[in-house]
Amino acid sequence: MAESGTRSAFGKALGTAAFVGAGLVLGTAALGAVVTTRVARTVITPVRRRPQNQTIRSFDEDAGTVTLRATPDASMPGRFGLWWGGDTAFAKVGGLIERGDGSVTRELEGVEFGELRAGRARISGYYYLQPEELGLPVMSAEIPTDLGQAPAWIFPAPDDADPGRWVIQVHGWGASRQEGLRAVRVFHESGFTCLLASYRNDGDAPESEDRRYGLGGTEWRDIEAAIGYAVEHGARSIVLMGWSMGGAVVLQTITRGKGLEHVTGIVLESPVIDWIDTLEYQGNMLRIPDVMTRAALRLIEAEWSGPITGQGAPIDLRSMDFVARASELSLPMLILHSDDDGFVPSTGSRALAEARSDIVTLVPFDTALHTKLWNYDEAKWTSAIAGWLAEHVPAATAPAAAAPAATRE
Repeated sequence: MAESGTRSAFGKALGTAAFVGAGLVLGTAALGAVVTTRVARTVITPVRRRPQNQTIRSFDEDAGTVTLRATPDASMPGRFGLWWGGDTAFAKVGGLIERGDGSVTRELEGVEFGELRAGRARISGYYYLQPEELGLPVMSAEIPTDLGQAPAWIFPAPDDADPGRWVIQVHGWGASRQEGLRAVRVFHESGFTCLLASYRNDGDAPESEDRRYGLGGTEWRDIEAAIGYAVEHGARSIVLMGWSMGGAVVLQTITRGKGLEHVTGIVLESPVIDWIDTLEYQGNMLRIPDVMTRAALRLIEAEWSGPITGQGAPIDLRSMDFVARASELSLPMLILHSDDDGFVPSTGSRALAEARSDIVTLVPFDTALHTKLWNYDEAKWTSAIAGWLAEHVPAATAPAAAAPAATRE
């Protein structure tokens, strides 16, 4: 999972199942099967349109403000993206100015495109939409995967930095490479080349035959390919950073991939550490009967369920519990997670940090919601990553190869 728009898309689909299940109280076995199938398919189906779950009440262009209906997302301090008009308009919004009468007024930092108008909207953790907004040199590249060429953005390290230090950004469920743009600057200033990867079925990379998520169980192959690309172009010390489901992808990569000798550290933001725990938590939050949630999980794991769910192969959810698999991990790891996440519980992150206190550093937040830690407290988020990198990921000493053959943006 990823930004709040993703959260609302996933929640809307599961919420429909919850309404049917709770409202009709499983009136028939057939109804239960329909709802169970809906839940299972929602988990593994990429979202393309995100529901507008916020409300813009007014804009004041002269004052540079926007007023929204008060919700947890709309009321959180920090800076965010704001979409409206069916995603035909986008603005950057800043700090809270006023609260009252069920509304919040925030600073309107700038309208990137579209016309001002009240109505339905969504708040996004994406603050940057294009790599050029960071004001850093950036190139486009194509990563060869077993499905075809997966596009990536590459921000080269500063000229005076060790060119062998790379970070590969792995986005979450329903997200894209844009998610990682928030992290580029802290890694760049720490001397890293930043590669923002795409992976199968995310709307940028090639689609798999079934066009379904593997929840990390298939996507890791594309990140393994990105690691190979980085090594071919000079990487000697690679950090993998995963956002939400991207955390599950990273954990699958380091336990299933080959040629990982240059991977030296892991950073996880609001990560899925245990898929079963995460999906059961979401079911409880949405009041889906436990029997339906458990049935949906069994459906995802079943060998025979492909014609029902559309997935090309079953997903072994139990193998995605990295609290249970903690002994298999060996790389230094930084986890950033908010206890009010509301989508991916921080319990998995806390349990892994406790089980592997020798390698895991946990930096907790309490009011930053899901994948909005940078947005809520950029200073704390940035200093945590910069300090951890300085301590745990030393500069590479081996000579670097030639720079990537890529097209400059």
